[in-house]
Amino acid sequence: MKPNIYTIPLRQLASGDFMYLQVYKFTGNQKGKKAYIQANLHGAEISGNAVIHHLIEFLMTLDNSQLIGEILLVPVCNPEGVNSRSHQFSSGRYNSYDGKDWNRIFWDYEKEDVDIDAFAKSQIDLTETEIKNNYREEILRSFDRELEKINSSSGTPFYKQYRYKLQSLCLDADYVIDLHSSTNQSLDYLYCFHGREESARSFLLDYGILMGEGEYDGNTFDEGFLKPWLALEINLKKLGKPIQFDIESWTLELGSGMTMNPESVIKGIQGLKNYLANKGMLKISEFPLMELRNHQIVFTPKKEIKSYYAPVGGMIQNRVEPGTIVKQNQCIYQILNFNKNQDLPKVIDIFAQTDGLVLDNSTNHSVNQGDFVLDIIWEKP
Repeated sequence: MKPNIYTIPLRQLASGDFMYLQVYKFTGNQKGKKAYIQANLHGAEISGNAVIHHLIEFLMTLDNSQLIGEILLVPVCNPEGVNSRSHQFSSGRYNSYDGKDWNRIFWDYEKEDVDIDAFAKSQIDLTETEIKNNYREEILRSFDRELEKINSSSGTPFYKQYRYKLQSLCLDADYVIDLHSSTNQSLDYLYCFHGREESARSFLLDYGILMGEGEYDGNTFDEGFLKPWLALEINLKKLGKPIQFDIESWTLELGSGMTMNPESVIKGIQGLKNYLANKGMLKISEFPLMELRNHQIVFTPKKEIKSYYAPVGGMIQNRVEPGTIVKQNQCIYQILNFNKNQDLPKVIDIFAQTDGLVLDNSTNHSVNQGDFVLDIIWEKP
């Protein structure tokens, strides 16, 4: 099976050069669901590109009959962020022009002054499929007005043009997967929205951050896609018509920034194959994996992550590594603290406030007061 490969002009630079997105579209013989998978929205988070590369190679070994529906793959989905540099380091987390986080800019249908409650009431006697199709049309119709603003004589900021290009590829999808890496030194984990916990197990990762109702604002890529659907589900349930649509979005955090950890890449590839097979999109041997039946994932509600920030400035030493189980009152790191008070340097011990597991550590061991140091999550399901 060969993909349809096409490029999308993204931005013209002052030099006259253009930046582009490149899309790899695989289409099966049978109509079905649509999956959209992108990588590298934050410039330093590159491991997802390797995952997509391997997935492209794998899909090319299949027959068109083994894919039900279509899969769109967009590696290096933020070329401007990827190309940004400071000395040997790449961040690409923020737009250097306006300071916006590249993953806090996305369009959310729910913020377009729409009455989702009224829509739900108008659909109460229809089937789930009819409601889904009608709602999707409403979302796309509203989104189309964004292009009118972009094409107006006054124009719009680049971040709005950029988000339009990405979201135009995925708003009609059923499954959206955004491949990231942690900004820090981190374990592999995912973000999961409430009600989708069982489906999260398909990715075969050990840890998940659970987004409870009201804990998302629609600004991130995964939230902008799924938040309107979650709102509709809530409104329908209040009307006595509980429905959970087979529509999902995920952010996978695969390893650490600026690196392509081979183990994280392998986990990402295996998880994507398993997820797509479990959703009935891929008809391939060995998948879904038997391990799914017994796989357990530790979910920590987003609000219950315990983050630690440096109480003073200095240098981090003897810090516990990601994946370490810690107990309350255990020393988890030290700060070598210098001063300007004519005193000797001090070593300050920092102790865990709760039991848990270290999820990630800051990359830089030099911290100013108030800088992030590490996160601790639950250690057991």
